[in-house]
Amino acid sequence: MSSAILEGRSEYYRQLESAQRGGLDITAWLMWFLGCLDKTIENAEGKIAAVLNRARFWERVNQDPVNARQRSVLNRMLDDFKGHLTTSKYAKLAGCSNDTALRDIRQLLGRGIIVKNEGGGRSTSYRLASTAR
Repeated sequence: MSSAILEGRSEYYRQLESAQRGGLDITAWLMWFLGCLDKTIENAEGKIAAVLNRARFWERVNQDPVNARQRSVLNRMLDDFKGHLTTSKYAKLAGCSNDTALRDIRQLLGRGIIVKNEGGGRSTSYRLASTAR
């Protein structure tokens, strides 16, 4: 709740000052406070859902563990990954050669952890599968 109040700090102080200078009716303050509480709960639910999704993902993947490079790239894809994964992006993220990146990608494809996007050739890209084996 404190982070939501900090985010809307100016509105918080405006509402607080208005409630203190007004009469006994604190309806506006309560409406603002409950709205802030509602946003906080929604944000918390989203974060919890993301954590549970990540935990389920790794529970499935770790039945047959992946190597350190794969783990690093998959964690990036689970976070705030922009666009789709390509072999060259994988190589840069994992700090390996394109050949090693392609081998790792093929292993992940074979296990159903990632899937190939439409298209191909030089524009071949991959994304996380909805369910990993």
